[in-house]
Amino acid sequence: MRPRHLRRTLKVLWRNARVLLREFRVFLFAFVTLLSIGTLAFRLFYHDPPRSDPLGWSEALYATFTLIFFQPELVRFEQASAGLRVLFFALPIIGLALVADGVLRLGTALFNLRERKEAWIMAIASTYRDHIVVCGLGRIGYRAARVLLHMGEEIVGIEHDAEGRFLEEVHQMNVPVLLGDARQTDVLEKARVREASAIVVCTEDDLTNLAIALEARELNPGIKVVLRMFDSQLAEKVRHGFGIHTTFSTSALAAPVFAAAATRAQIDHSFYVDDVLLNVARATVGRGSKLEGQPISRVEEELDISVILYKGVDSFDMHPAPDITLHAGDCLVIFASLEALARLREMGAERCSTR
Repeated sequence: MRPRHLRRTLKVLWRNARVLLREFRVFLFAFVTLLSIGTLAFRLFYHDPPRSDPLGWSEALYATFTLIFFQPELVRFEQASAGLRVLFFALPIIGLALVADGVLRLGTALFNLRERKEAWIMAIASTYRDHIVVCGLGRIGYRAARVLLHMGEEIVGIEHDAEGRFLEEVHQMNVPVLLGDARQTDVLEKARVREASAIVVCTEDDLTNLAIALEARELNPGIKVVLRMFDSQLAEKVRHGFGIHTTFSTSALAAPVFAAAATRAQIDHSFYVDDVLLNVARATVGRGSKLEGQPISRVEEELDISVILYKGVDSFDMHPAPDITLHAGDCLVIFASLEALARLREMGAERCSTR
């Protein structure tokens, strides 16, 4: 298991435990209070003549615990005062009632699979940062999710239809999926939209898509929005009016375009050559990355890309020479596949700071 996945698993287990603790907080508080009262009473007021000293704190706690289950070992009824004798009756009755209630609650929590599954998915989603939220896991959303995962992105899905055709396939890809209406603020917050880098909205309804996009932008003004719209005129108005990346498409083959637009790579244009999706994107050489000190020719050969523009500190070249050495902060415009863009990012490429 990779370190990142191990850390996420540990966080999920811890947060799931916290959910269970919240469900049992009343029971735990009552049981601890009962133990505390019994321990304090036996420590201060119980005296057995054959003993030369009173019970210690640990002995008093053990006596209280065993008395709850009708097995007193360190205290005797006949040696207790009138007040303490009340505890001999009250502790077992109250204690067993609390234990029975706790067992019932635990059984309900364990066997209510739907609620536990939802709580588990929410616990997983709560560990995500800088991820991509995909709303609408139909044919487009499912294919976009597959491409994003292939590019190394992390995804949280939202789907309103619990019987969705592709839900099982998405679950098999280990993607947490929240069931609900993505137009609702609480659903988007459960998907950690505030911490997400992008949101891909591709339901079958234009107005629903727009409502989701605007709600996400309100929660996270800096989030990158990729929006599916069937009405090309409306899509263009949305693009200019709201600054939202839009894609007008009725074809399932457009799913990789959605995925490409949602990534951290600054992809400006995408188009198909036969069945291969090609992209024009921008990237900055990160400080300390594997790209530093490399000539353009080596990067092009290693990643199978074409650098079509180079912008250095004091130069701007639309036909960069192959022997130009890359330095931190240099901006490149490249022509590449999604897989090449993913490898470029792994080598330390960053987003350009300006458009």
